[in-house]
Amino acid sequence: MDLLRIGIVGAQFAARLHLQNYSRWRGSKIEILTVASRTRARAEEFARRYNIPEVCDDYRRLLDRKDIDVVDLCIPTDLHHEFVIQAAQAGKHVICEKPLTGYFGKERPEDLVGFAVDRKTMFSQAMANCEVVASALKTSKVKFCYAENWIYAPPVVKLKSLIKVSQGSILDIRAEESHSGSHAAYSRRWKTSGGGALLRLGAHPVSAVLHLKHYEGMLKQGREIQVKSVTAEVGRHTAIESFKKESQKWIVSAWEDVEDWATMIMNFEDGSQAVVTASDGVLGGVRNTMMVYLSNAVVQVNINPNDTVVAYAPSPQIFGEEYITEKLETKAGWNFASPDEDWVRGYPQELEDFVDCLLTGREPASGLDLAIDTVQAIYAAYLSAEKGMRVELKKSSV
Repeated sequence: MDLLRIGIVGAQFAARLHLQNYSRWRGSKIEILTVASRTRARAEEFARRYNIPEVCDDYRRLLDRKDIDVVDLCIPTDLHHEFVIQAAQAGKHVICEKPLTGYFGKERPEDLVGFAVDRKTMFSQAMANCEVVASALKTSKVKFCYAENWIYAPPVVKLKSLIKVSQGSILDIRAEESHSGSHAAYSRRWKTSGGGALLRLGAHPVSAVLHLKHYEGMLKQGREIQVKSVTAEVGRHTAIESFKKESQKWIVSAWEDVEDWATMIMNFEDGSQAVVTASDGVLGGVRNTMMVYLSNAVVQVNINPNDTVVAYAPSPQIFGEEYITEKLETKAGWNFASPDEDWVRGYPQELEDFVDCLLTGREPASGLDLAIDTVQAIYAAYLSAEKGMRVELKKSSV
């Protein structure tokens, strides 16, 4: 095909990110034909802003269109696997935001499922969801692109080059995504988010760690190095009594039944480890970082914050409406002013890879296997935290 014809599902934060970063290929490699949202007024405002010719308030009408090649899913997590299946059955290629799926407890709508359901059940259902997604994609013979931007972030791409040329062994990785909390309503409860900080934030560093160990394995032995077991702890720091008594809350605290902090240890079959931390209780903007300890080198990756531009102001009013960085509480003092946050996080590179893959038929760097492995590792971590024990893993058969 000459042009990839795309339908967007969703009209909020993730959809805005995608449209901003599709802009350079519109008219040359892609066409954005329509946007679907349950709220028609939101879809219409989105379409005006991004010059999209049509809108609809029923996702199924988008699937019926013969002139759409790929569906880009920028929707809450609890809708992901069902919408992927429907898109695949309609013969559409799929781009899907992270994470792929999880457990949402829809059979018990009266419960706060994060408290009511054991993690073994959650793990089993999350993997069953992965299985039906994989089956639908295979049966329909369509491609799946997993929107994990860390894989494409220039600092991570450079890290991979350094790993390759050094020929050292990865001994230890310490990775984190943290900030002061999501403002999205769906993130507050397990029924719509599928988990708390570990799934919503931790999916990024977990996927990056898995990708790096897979990459190292292919370089050294021609096969991926798999995660062998996980151990984890989760917490609800906003439930601490002293915090609850504070009159002013600088971090999001309206969590219902999900964790706002987690740390997991990933043990790999070659004997190496990785520690991943995710928190909704960290002030000062988003932290997207990795430290990689090789046998012959150390590499520090600062996706956010980084010091390409460091700015000081004694008053937050001095910089006015100028954007500094995401999740920043104040523009006063020293701040890290990102000159191109989307680029350094890998969003345009991610979408370019997806577009080229779908136009040429090759596989993306971030695809279904990584999406499923990430769900498996994180839900095993939830089980570990509940049981207070290490959880052994096998390579998913999905």
